[in-house]
Amino acid sequence: MNKTIARKVNDVNVLADKFKMSKTVVVFEYSGLTVSNFTELRIDLHKQNMEVKVYKNNITRRAALQAGFGELSETLVGPLAVAISYDDVVAPAKSVADFAKKNKTVVIRSGVIEGKVVGNVELNQLANLPSRETLLTQLAAGLLMPVKELAVGLNMLTEVSE
Repeated sequence: MNKTIARKVNDVNVLADKFKMSKTVVVFEYSGLTVSNFTELRIDLHKQNMEVKVYKNNITRRAALQAGFGELSETLVGPLAVAISYDDVVAPAKSVADFAKKNKTVVIRSGVIEGKVVGNVELNQLANLPSRETLLTQLAAGLLMPVKELAVGLNMLTEVSE
């Protein structure tokens, strides 16, 4: 086997492993972005413990098939980049969607959410969810409300009895 083929086989295996280990994968069109814009996105995703890279579609297609995400290969046409998160489900979709709002040339194509291949509709819905911190705050407020109402009611009872 020559060196080029060996390198490509290795690239497919590495990407397939990344797909298998990931929580979320977002495939998006990046054509029309300047290098500085793409670097800005790369830095933003890296700060959030994610990676983004441009792979050849053939390598991405083979890796998707190898990882068991064959439906993903149908959307791999044209210049595409892949954003991968290993620990946060919402963050890559939210980051790429927010970036796409500022840069109209970026279009989310498809992806994988916790082992399930999804289209751009599902990824955009995921991107519009509140952040984990916001959801936790809303949950805490919801849990504290009955306690607060009980405290107010007990306080009113003590004022009446005095």
